Amino acid sequence: MTDGILAATFAVSRRYGAVCALDAVSIDVRAGELVGLLGPNGAGKTTLLNLLVGLRRPTSGRVELFGGDPRLAPYRRQIGVTPQETGLPATLRVGECVDYVGAHFPDPVPRGELLERFGLGDLAKRQTGGLSGGQRRRLAVALAFVGRPRLVFLDEPTTGLDVSARHTLWEGIRAFHAGGGTVLLTSHYLEEIQALAERVLVLGAGRVLTDGTVAAVRAMVGVRRVSLLTPARAPLPVLPGVVRSEQTEDGRTHLLTTDADQLVRDLVHAGADFRDLEVQPTSLEEAFLSLTRDATDPAVALAA
Repeated sequence: MTDGILAATFAVSRRYGAVCALDAVSIDVRAGELVGLLGPNGAGKTTLLNLLVGLRRPTSGRVELFGGDPRLAPYRRQIGVTPQETGLPATLRVGECVDYVGAHFPDPVPRGELLERFGLGDLAKRQTGGLSGGQRRRLAVALAFVGRPRLVFLDEPTTGLDVSARHTLWEGIRAFHAGGGTVLLTSHYLEEIQALAERVLVLGAGRVLTDGTVAAVRAMVGVRRVSLLTPARAPLPVLPGVVRSEQTEDGRTHLLTTDADQLVRDLVHAGADFRDLEVQPTSLEEAFLSLTRDATDPAVALAA
C-alpha cells in the first residue's frame, strides 16, 4: 500500500443471502485524515467498517489494512475500534476496564490521562454496571484510543449522548487527530460530520454516492436556501424550481432551489410581499438528503 493509504477496499461487494449490502465499493483512507461516513440506515456503513477491521470477509473484491489482511493480528494491533454496540463487564470498574484493554498493547495511554481526555476522570472507581448509557458510550470510545492506534474506526460514537458529553467526545477525537492520528467515523448526527470531518463519503444502497469535502458535497447538489419573511405569514405563490418549502416558528419561509437567482426574479415578478431576503448554501443535512433520495428509492434501486 502506497501514498500514505492506511486502509482501502478494492471493488468490494458483500452479500447476505439475496441482499447486497455493498456493491463494488472502492475507497481509501490516508494517513492523517478525519473521514466522515454518511448514509441512511441500510446504506452499508457498518458492513464497510466490519470489512475494514477484519470482522467480516468480502464476497468479492479485496480489503487492505496497512497493506495487509485486516484479519491478521499484526495489522489489527495498529487500530482502535468502537462498534455501534458494546458490552462491558458490569462488575469491572472503569479504571480496571482501561487497564485490561491497555495490557494488550506495548505502550498504552496511562489510565488517568485517557479518562480525563474523554471526561471520565471522576469515574475510575465506578463499576461499569452503574454507569449511565452515555457514560458507558464514552468509555467504549475511550477504549478505542488506549493502545495509541494509528487509525481509529468509530461507528456512531456519540449515540445516546447529551450535547455536553458529545462535545467532550469531539474534543478527544480532535486531540487525537491533531496529534497525527487518522479517524474514520460514521454518524447519524450530520452536524457532527460537519464539525469534525475534513472529507465526507456518502453511501446509499451499498454504493459510494460521493467522496469529497463538506463544501464539495454541498456544491455537488447545487441546492441553495432562499429565506424570507412575509407579512402575517402570508402564503407565497406556487413557483417553479422549488425543491422543498418549509416555515419555521420565527415566521421565516425557507425555499430550497437549484437556481436562487431565478427564484428571486420569479418572486418579484409574481408580486410576492416579502422582506429580509437571504440566500445561503445548503446545510450538509440538506445535501445528504438530496444525494441519498434516489439511492433509497426502491424503484430506483431495483433499476440500478
